[in-house]
Amino acid sequence: MNEIHIDSLLPAEMAAKAESIGVRKAQMPAFTMFMLAVLAGAFIALGSIFATTVAAGGISVSGADGALAYTSGLPYGVNRLLIGLVFCLGLILVVVGGAELFTGNNLIVMAWASKKVTTQALLRNWVIVYIGNFVGAVGTAVLMFFTKQYTFGADSVGIAALRIAVGKSELDFVQAIALGILCNALVCMAVWLTFSARTTLDKIAAVIFPITAFVAAGFEHSVANMYFIPYALLVKIFDPEYMSRVSERIANLDSLTWQAFFVNNLIPVTLGNIIGGTVLVAAAYWVIFLRGKKD
Repeated sequence: MNEIHIDSLLPAEMAAKAESIGVRKAQMPAFTMFMLAVLAGAFIALGSIFATTVAAGGISVSGADGALAYTSGLPYGVNRLLIGLVFCLGLILVVVGGAELFTGNNLIVMAWASKKVTTQALLRNWVIVYIGNFVGAVGTAVLMFFTKQYTFGADSVGIAALRIAVGKSELDFVQAIALGILCNALVCMAVWLTFSARTTLDKIAAVIFPITAFVAAGFEHSVANMYFIPYALLVKIFDPEYMSRVSERIANLDSLTWQAFFVNNLIPVTLGNIIGGTVLVAAAYWVIFLRGKKD
């Protein structure tokens, strides 16, 4: 009779599972891989939409002139906590719904280090998935622009989106790499923890705290930024009427450009994400549990 195990997997068993999953991901047909990556980009964008909406400030009247002021009404840490909690939607959809996310796929390095995945197969997965994530995230940003959801809450959602994007566009190169490293260490830890799960609820619970932590702390996720910054740029460029109403409420708006998106954010954050996921998580657990192991 087969023995039924209901306990979660132990770390050594999780390492073996991560290795086998890495092999399967690397061997996936290119079209399937790309379509699942598009889904993952859209899923992370949905989490970003949720987070942006929660980040939108309330409206109050200030001064004798009746001018509108925008404020969260909550302490900074509490507001960041709520934003982080709702952003978890993105990775939950990826993990439970099934999709290919570039940052999580940094864990394929465990199978590569065991020589079960070639360098070519590893890079093939990363390139296809990264492009698919970009298509899914930017495509969702385009769709969201046409919804004009940024005008909701008396324009406060759009103000939040623009402020988020400006902040991300103003990072210096080294800072963006460091924020990317810490972000993907937590993202890959979240994915790693799901390898111990036996149920869907286990997977959801495993995701919540690491993802909430990285968002609340202000770390940088390359795929999320493929939504946050293009979405704000679309609003800035293609809705001048809206911008005429809100531009004075967004400091340093001129720093939000396509060049800043790629040079100040996406490139260094992606490099940081790779370092954080491959070195701090994948390589560390490979050395601990799989180095020298024979099949």
